[in-house]
Order: sequence, then C-alpha cells, then structure tokens
Amino acid sequence: MREYILIFLRGIAMGAADVVPGVSGGTIAFISGIYDRLLASIAACTPDKLLWLARGRFNDTWKAIDGGFLFTLLAGILCSIATLARVISYLLAEHGLLVWSFFFGLILISVYLVGREIERWSPWTILAAIAGCGFAYLITVASPMTLSVTPLTLFFGGSIAICAMILPGISGSFILLLLGLYSGVLHAVKTFDLVLLGCFMLGCVIGILSFSRLLSWLLGHARNITLAFLTGLLIGSLNKVWPWKETLSWRTNSHGEQVPVLQNNLLPAQYQSISGEPSLWQSGLALMALAVVLVLLLDWWGRRSAA
Repeated sequence: MREYILIFLRGIAMGAADVVPGVSGGTIAFISGIYDRLLASIAACTPDKLLWLARGRFNDTWKAIDGGFLFTLLAGILCSIATLARVISYLLAEHGLLVWSFFFGLILISVYLVGREIERWSPWTILAAIAGCGFAYLITVASPMTLSVTPLTLFFGGSIAICAMILPGISGSFILLLLGLYSGVLHAVKTFDLVLLGCFMLGCVIGILSFSRLLSWLLGHARNITLAFLTGLLIGSLNKVWPWKETLSWRTNSHGEQVPVLQNNLLPAQYQSISGEPSLWQSGLALMALAVVLVLLLDWWGRRSAA
C-alpha cells in the first residue's frame, strides 16, 4: 500500500507539471526515479495483450504490463489534471511570473540530474546534447498555429502531445499551445466534454503506445546518447520558462482570450523598466531555490525508495 501511495503521489506531480505549458511530466518521472519503469510498462501494452484478455488471461496481462504501477500512476495524473486545471489557470493568470520562476528552477536542477546519469561523455553524446538543445529551443520560439478545436484535431493533437509529455524538457501542454489546441483541451476538462476528451484520449493512447516502444529501445541500446539528447532538451526548454518576458505580439484564441504569440526574454531590471510592473526578482529567485531543494529531496526520496 505504501508503494502505491508513493506512485500515486508521483502521478499527482506529473499531472500538475503537464498542465503548465513549458513543463513536462516526463521530467517529474525521471527525477522521481520511475522513468525507465514507466516506459517499460507502456511499451508492454502491445496488441497481443488484447488477445490475452480475450482468452481470459487477466492475471498474466496485468503482470506483463505492470498494471498496478501503471494504473496507479495514471490515476494520480488524471486526478491531478482534473482538480488542478482551474488552480493552475488562475495562478498563471494572476501570478504568472512567480509560477514560471518555480518551474525554471525545477527544470534547471533537472538538467543536472538527467546529465548525471550519462556514464561517459564522447563526441557523439556532445552532438546529441547540442541537437536536443537546438530542437527544444526551436520549438520554444515557433509561432503558434490556429487549428480549430474539433474531435479530429484533438485526436491528432493528443497523439503528438503525449509523445512530448513523456520526454523530459518537452512539454505536451506547450505542443498543444503551438497547435492552438491548449485552451480547447483545458476547456473540455473544465466542462467535462466527453466527446472531445474521448477523441483526445484516444489520440494519446495511440501516440504513447507507439513512441514509448521507440524511446524504451533507445534507452536500452544507446542509453548515453539518448540521455545526452534528453539533457539537451531540458537546456533548450529553459528559454520557454524564463519568468521575465516582454510580449511582442498577441493573438485571440477560440474563446476570445488574448494570449502571447512572440515573447522576448528580459533581465528583471529590464522587465520592470519596460512593463512598469515590479520584477519581484527576490521572490522569483526564492521560488527557483525552493524548486531546486524540492527536486533534490524528490531525487533522494526516489533513490531511497528504489533501494
């Protein structure tokens, strides 16, 4: 029971991270010590398991996919998203600078934790880290699309975003934002629109079953290079979560709300001068430090639980 409570709490943390555009639940999975187990569990959900179920092999199927772990974690993620969607939306709207400061510290320390897992650096791992950094940076500066929120677009958006959600450093929520679907998904969660949520979830299932097998294979056969690429993803994503920004252009989303399109990173003093609002840099730095401490404690907790 204690193990499942801890897994559920990890799911809560992953769900809370996935709600924020720019932060990945995969980062939480990695630093809490369950990343490899999560990928292996998802990759085990192959079509032949449906045949096992049809033949009544329920216990064999449950054991093969590590069902207790997978469904407890999923329950935590879904519970977190359902209960925290409104809270996160409010905090981003009213205290965005402080929220981004906390998540900047979280991703910053995650760079160290993921990079620490690389056993040996070589020219190939360095190239992989540079490639990951460049890829993530290009995503953070890409201009959002304006897709309509329909069952079909949510299906394809879910299949793409879920791949990002299990990658440290690449936020599935931010991918939805780039596709112009983030507000639609958040609205569907708030209003409990079963049709839209069903199409989105179906896309997520198909996407994650395909991508997790590839990622699990890469970690098994080229672990150092893969980890170097993931470290680069985290470094490149820091551009997105830097708290002090100047918004250069806005767009109106499908609900008539003004959301930023192009933004420029600023130093706290520049932010205060340009925006006329307090930079709150002391509070921001304090929250960054708090995030670092919490992640280090989470890392210690994960290693202690694994031992």
